Amino acid sequence: MSLRPKKHSLTLRGHRTSVSLEDDFWNAFRKIAAQDGRAINELAAEIDETRGEDCGLASAIRLFVLHHLQSRRS
Repeated sequence: MSLRPKKHSLTLRGHRTSVSLEDDFWNAFRKIAAQDGRAINELAAEIDETRGEDCGLASAIRLFVLHHLQSRRS
């Protein structure tokens, strides 16, 4: 497993973009999407819409994964 971020392409509402995340975040993000019965593109588009201008998409996805996992432990 690599600790370096890996770039993957996503399609957000018809627009292609690339996001770099570490393997652990990609795996967790895919698992969360699958548990919700959603595609990662759909979930990423939702995160993108709500992230605000001062937060990049990769950071917003990392925070989403972190908050999701924290909420399961509470």
